Amino acid sequence: MKNIVKSLITKFSIPMATGTQRKAAYSLLLIAYSVILTSCNEKKTEETHEEEKSETEVALNESQYKTVGIETGLVENRNLNKVIKANGYTTVPPQNSAEVSTLIGGTVKDIFVLEGTFVNKGKVLATIQNLEVIEMQEDYHSATANIEYLQLEYNRQKTLSDENVNPRKVFQEVKAKLAAERARAQAAKNKLEALHVSSKGSTSLVPIVAPISGYVGKISIAKGAYAQTGVSLFEVVDNSQMHLDLNVYEKDLGSISVGQVIDFVLTNQSNKSIKGKIFGINKSFSNESKTVAVHAKIESADAKGLIPGMYVSANINITNATVPALPKDAVVRNADKYFVFIEEEENAGHEEKKTGTEAAHEKEIHFKAIEVIPGTTDLGFTEVKFVNEITADAKIVTKGAFYLLSALKGGGEHDH
Repeated sequence: MKNIVKSLITKFSIPMATGTQRKAAYSLLLIAYSVILTSCNEKKTEETHEEEKSETEVALNESQYKTVGIETGLVENRNLNKVIKANGYTTVPPQNSAEVSTLIGGTVKDIFVLEGTFVNKGKVLATIQNLEVIEMQEDYHSATANIEYLQLEYNRQKTLSDENVNPRKVFQEVKAKLAAERARAQAAKNKLEALHVSSKGSTSLVPIVAPISGYVGKISIAKGAYAQTGVSLFEVVDNSQMHLDLNVYEKDLGSISVGQVIDFVLTNQSNKSIKGKIFGINKSFSNESKTVAVHAKIESADAKGLIPGMYVSANINITNATVPALPKDAVVRNADKYFVFIEEEENAGHEEKKTGTEAAHEKEIHFKAIEVIPGTTDLGFTEVKFVNEITADAKIVTKGAFYLLSALKGGGEHDH
């Protein structure tokens, strides 16, 4: 451009040039400059469009299309549950978990169960030996024998008192002794019953029995060791009433109510989904994290194999709404934005010059990345809202979108 302008200036700036010639020269100069400037601007615009285009479009040839396994579909209207995500753990009600201890100390004589064994309520888990139990039985037997004697004496003194043969005072003394012995016998019997020891016979063994039916957990004693009162010897857990304790944040509390259905998976186990139902919501914060415990019941059939303390990830189903949705694999993330790919119609904005060599090449299929805002994901589908409107019959890539995103990040260049 500079050479052309310089040539025109030189040609029409010679001294012999007339005024008319100079004017004509300057007019031609301006026209040439305008044409060249316009041409350069158009070229820059085309380059800018090509650059923008390469950032949102990617092309595959037919072989690549088949190899990747690209599949397309249309936007569907689906009923998706809007959910609140929460974490928590499995647990059992207090009445379904027992720490078994003894009311009297003694040496462990025998242990009859192993950890993990299922036991029924009343099953003897172990026995301890304490000689004080023999004294309790003797007290009971002695009191019982005295009661028999005093009962006869009571009847005799009552008859004599009624006939005014003996003083009334003697009858009252016998009556008081009988009541005292009855009280002593009942106290000894209550102690023996609390220790699950029979009042008949004489033994120094105290059985340790299961207070509920369930599985034996930790065993904290050994044969020959001394079992102290108030110290846990066995743990028994009934898993049939397993439920969840979920931690829900304050901002979500307004959407939670009793009766809502939840779906949860074990965080450290398989991805098998298990259902539950909310039956209680705490009215105070659990800890400094500003969460409230939400309790959900698990059906007995689904609770099999679960143990207290398992961590879970749960979705609390809030509402059911019909929304535009796509298979979740159709939505891909690039940086902080989400996209889907639309298969463009052949020759739609793609003019290809086919030379003799290019004519032998495979046909290209073009895809364009369209920004979306994802919503609820449920049952393998994700709710989508398009930033820019698309046609109802747009072919959206439902399988292979991640490959297209990788190709787009690589510049969208492929060997043909």
